Amino acid sequence: MPRDRPRRPTFAPGGVRAWVTFGLGVVGYGTAVLGRTTLGVAGLSAVEHFHARASIIATFVVLQLLVYAAMQIPAGVLLDRYGSRRMLTLGLATMGIGQIVMAFADSVTIAIPGRMILGAGDAFVFSSVIRLLPSWFPPRRVPIVTQFVGLSGQLGQIVSALPFAWLLDARGWRTAFLAVTLTALAAAALSWTFLRDRPPGIPAPVRPAVGMRANLRAAARHPGTLLGMWTHWTTCFAPMVFGMMWGFPYLTQGEGVSKPTASLLIGLLAVVGAIVGPMLGVLVQRHPLRRSNLVLAMVAAGLVPWLLVLLWPGPAPLWLLVALCAGLAVGGPGSAIGFDFARTFNPGHRLGAANAVVNLGGFTACVIATQLIGLVLDAAGDGPDYTLGQFRLAMAVQLPLYAVGIVGMYLTRGRARRVLAAQGQVVPPWREALRREWRARTRGLNRPRV
Repeated sequence: MPRDRPRRPTFAPGGVRAWVTFGLGVVGYGTAVLGRTTLGVAGLSAVEHFHARASIIATFVVLQLLVYAAMQIPAGVLLDRYGSRRMLTLGLATMGIGQIVMAFADSVTIAIPGRMILGAGDAFVFSSVIRLLPSWFPPRRVPIVTQFVGLSGQLGQIVSALPFAWLLDARGWRTAFLAVTLTALAAAALSWTFLRDRPPGIPAPVRPAVGMRANLRAAARHPGTLLGMWTHWTTCFAPMVFGMMWGFPYLTQGEGVSKPTASLLIGLLAVVGAIVGPMLGVLVQRHPLRRSNLVLAMVAAGLVPWLLVLLWPGPAPLWLLVALCAGLAVGGPGSAIGFDFARTFNPGHRLGAANAVVNLGGFTACVIATQLIGLVLDAAGDGPDYTLGQFRLAMAVQLPLYAVGIVGMYLTRGRARRVLAAQGQVVPPWREALRREWRARTRGLNRPRV
């Protein structure tokens, strides 16, 4: 009898099917960011449309983000249980319903529930897409494709800052928001029809015999997860506050920039993020033990220009506003490193819960900053014509949040490195790392990943 031949594997990680799955995830997340950031462009229009004060319009975003943050843990637990396909479809369809409510809302009491529905749907999207990647790509490629997922979010923000803004001015409130509604529902249909949680023939991750609560507790207490959360907090909140709510009003009313120029500056967040993201993914792949140092550099890139803008005598020059937007832009790719911490410090069966904890960081800080800015503006002036000084006073509330995040990163990084040391993986000092790098270069060896 002929000997049995070994079967060929039915799936090669990172092949065509993987990239099709990735493309569907990119469409879903880009659509979610488009829906999430529409009010950042429509903020001034919302003041006129609803005849409301700035703090009331800020409440739209705050409640949206509060619901988003509150839903992170349930979304992560459900994601680990039911998979990305179902949760991504549910999230996008729910966002579409929220946008329908916004399109037909003619009062604050109707619009606020619409934004809350949108936030609930949004909570499922990014974690669902990130959850797909380790199943479809080899581990060495996951940091890079994660950055490309973040890039799709930047593209969604470009659509919000340019085509949506044009449609809002040209066709009005209802038409603009109905267009976003159709986009969300179409993305939901694509996800349900074509997306799969894992390659054919690959079994689902084995779940240990513990309850969902114990699984969540283990993820939330791990120093690596907490390092990811503080990473997300510190890198993510400032660009979100700027892009989702207060950047456009600050530039146009505070700094006196024209609306077209302000739209281009907001769009610059996405363009720079698109350039930086893939490069950052390569750096994370090559130097996984130096991820926290990369994060701190990303934080400095946004914080230093903000300090210069806030302290500048009179309106800031255009070059400084460009530097501010470019610096804030790197925070988006930087925040993706938080999910890489969650991936490398947690087993696959609790990755959804760990990602949810990480995602909670930046959005919690964004909620706090967005509401505080609105409250300070209302306390400083009667609106809607706020002065540059009033805007700068309000924007300065972000500085303590930066400080909290940086301290949190330093504390949890030390704990995470002690966990690595207990496992036999010691992070060498910079001097030793550079010495190894130099020796490898001079000897023509592959560079060590330190």
